Amino acid sequence: MKKIVVCVKQVPATNDVRIDPVTKNLVRESVEGVMNPYDKNAVEEAIRIKEKTGCNVIAISMGPPQYSESLREALAMGCDDAVLLSSRAFGGADTLATAYTLSKGIERLGGADLVLFGRHAVDADTGQVGPITAEFLGLPQVTFATRLELGDDGWLIADRLSPIGSETVKVKLPAVVTVTGEINTPRYPAPIRIMKAARRDIPVYNEQELGCDLERIGIKGSRTVVTSVFTPPKPDRSTVMIEGNAEEAAARLVGILSDAGVL
Repeated sequence: MKKIVVCVKQVPATNDVRIDPVTKNLVRESVEGVMNPYDKNAVEEAIRIKEKTGCNVIAISMGPPQYSESLREALAMGCDDAVLLSSRAFGGADTLATAYTLSKGIERLGGADLVLFGRHAVDADTGQVGPITAEFLGLPQVTFATRLELGDDGWLIADRLSPIGSETVKVKLPAVVTVTGEINTPRYPAPIRIMKAARRDIPVYNEQELGCDLERIGIKGSRTVVTSVFTPPKPDRSTVMIEGNAEEAAARLVGILSDAGVL
């Protein structure tokens, strides 16, 4: 194991976010961000493997300049290097265009023995970027990993969640893996590491430097279209008192639920 690339995303630190009425995308400018919680698990797992093997760990992210904050957190946790993929041309990307851009960034780094993602980002909750990136890189993938173990002769053994419970799989490296929150407990960066990370220069690559096909990035490269965005109505929390004996109350309750479309 020589190199791990761990992909991180910065997500809003609040649920009170605005939607651009024209693009239907989240307005991320001037919104405080934090590293996606599941990506912290991915960073932690990468660092644990580094502590065992001495490999190099690089954190990578695609987004606006403020995403460098989460990359600095990854550096403070123990990553060796960090790279930001940032350009206005990347804006408005769906999971397909995002995965394509990340794959070009990983190729720019010379590939990796292992690419780690969190299971999903808590703002979009799709869980698609990791698997799609694996397809663009032409690598095998393991999703929802709860434990990783380096085997012999370049194999990786993983316990993963499945619809029927848990299963153990074996995959030949290089590979892409998405990890769950159960895999570890992310460490808190030491103050000295935080100060050092704050002074680090983080390289920024745009579409030209990555050699991207301009038809496959940003809005042009996105195949999903958000036609409308709305705030769901607040639920009616009014209280209805039902009086009478048990049979009368039950009949009244059934009538109320039927009128509300529940039954």
